[in-house]
Amino acid sequence: MPPLRNPILPGFNPDPSIVRVGEDYYIATSTFEWFPGVQIHHSKDLANWDLVARPLNRKSQLDMRGSPDSCGIWAPCLTHDGHEFWLVYTDVKRKDGSFKDTHNYIVRAPAITGPWSDPVYVNSSGFDPSLFHDDDGRKWFANMLWDHTRRRHAFAGIRLQEFDPQTGTLVGPRRTIFHGTDLALVEGPHLYKRNGWYYLLTAEGGTAYEHACTLARSRDIWGPYELHPQKHIVTAKDSPFAALQRAGHGDIVDTPSGATYVVHLAGRPTTQRRRCVLGRETALQAAYWGDDDWLYVKDGPVPSLYVDVPGTRDEEAYWAERRYTFDSASASGEGRLHKDFQWLRTPEPERIFAVADGTLTLFGRESVGSWFEQALVARRQTHFSYDAETVVAFSPSDERQFAGLTAYYCRFNFFYLAVTADEDGNRELLILSSESSWPDGDLRMPFPAEPVPLPARGKVKLALTIRGPQLQFYYAVEGEGQQEELKPVGPVLDASIISDECGGHQAHGSFTGAFVGVACSDLNGTAEPAKFDNFTYRPVRDPTDRYDI
Repeated sequence: MPPLRNPILPGFNPDPSIVRVGEDYYIATSTFEWFPGVQIHHSKDLANWDLVARPLNRKSQLDMRGSPDSCGIWAPCLTHDGHEFWLVYTDVKRKDGSFKDTHNYIVRAPAITGPWSDPVYVNSSGFDPSLFHDDDGRKWFANMLWDHTRRRHAFAGIRLQEFDPQTGTLVGPRRTIFHGTDLALVEGPHLYKRNGWYYLLTAEGGTAYEHACTLARSRDIWGPYELHPQKHIVTAKDSPFAALQRAGHGDIVDTPSGATYVVHLAGRPTTQRRRCVLGRETALQAAYWGDDDWLYVKDGPVPSLYVDVPGTRDEEAYWAERRYTFDSASASGEGRLHKDFQWLRTPEPERIFAVADGTLTLFGRESVGSWFEQALVARRQTHFSYDAETVVAFSPSDERQFAGLTAYYCRFNFFYLAVTADEDGNRELLILSSESSWPDGDLRMPFPAEPVPLPARGKVKLALTIRGPQLQFYYAVEGEGQQEELKPVGPVLDASIISDECGGHQAHGSFTGAFVGVACSDLNGTAEPAKFDNFTYRPVRDPTDRYDI
């Protein structure tokens, strides 16, 4: 069986937490400001993964309106105690500056598909919480501790306290059990028990190119914890030419046969500027327990691009075109978005979109990049080269109404081919872009291209191609029962800015990944609708791309 090529979850899927229940593997990853919160993928063979749940999917669980870019849901930890699933996570309301407002919660469910409970609030002392189920039945809650009074950095160590599931509260003493290594910025704790040892796996070094997984152990859950002989069991910090960079924030799982694997986040930088367009992805490494009762990554600690797993990836499915239609799912004519799509922040999606009668209708709300209520529906970019197409019907009255196709990271970096109008109401096509204009988030001026006049009525087909770092927009106007051929509009644009490194806060503060989708804004406040007939995402193999999997 040929080895599997990493990552196992391509595109924006960071901070993986893995659990096995019987023959089934589940991975939970961070979603930040994208709603619904937390992605959970399922696999039987560690090679083929299917998105099966986004558990934080209603207002009583999550409301991120007003949360800045890369805030929202951080570092979920998914576990099973033999009876039910437990999911702990942080809802971040502020991350920049000396203070962080980080609220930690727990939800639980009898099955991975739910129903998931309303959240139980735990604490706000830091982020990246985890829940450990000890073999004596006790449950322990760990999170990194944020201390804004520390001069060098505010990462003050890993804090532990017992959690009482009956009262839903922390009980007993709380102590800092691990302060990390000289790499600093210790976070992402996971606890395990094996052969009488408690093992503590943490992330260190930040989320950029110094990232690492650090392992320590103790005979007592309270410590003291001794460091692994290698200190960091997964890291590419000293290997700048490794295919998988920014490797860290991991978790451990055993197969039914006793093999051990480590999942971790990683990035695949492109261009001379080392930009991770696909964000932080989930990779997998084979590992083994040594005679000294320490875990070692095979051929590690530098992460390998290839890993032997029980299964073989379905390459045909990975490269298949995805054509999304918006068909009704019920007799009432109401439908649901395909599971590949998400939107931003709001738990009231009915205010920003509706799916019915083969159409996705977006109701124009705030501007693209708003932290409160913007109508933007998109899916992850999971390939370095792809095509995207949609057809839109939109009748703007002025320049404050616009709708169309967008390649989007956050308010600081996006490209947007929009149907809009001039001040006299003449419909036109315009490229709006915010080319890494941090800290301002301004549109690029002058515009990348002159406005293209459009007929007063009729649908418009919008398309883009991305070939590695190059983005080209296209359009065609629908005429009398027919449609023009697509033709390019504007110059070739730098697609690599849709990346962590250009996200307004650079790699240590921008945490999501590239999306492609549709959007609609009405800055007049009249909620002018835009109707989209379909959406196509077509992966393209690039023979020059060393990362094609």
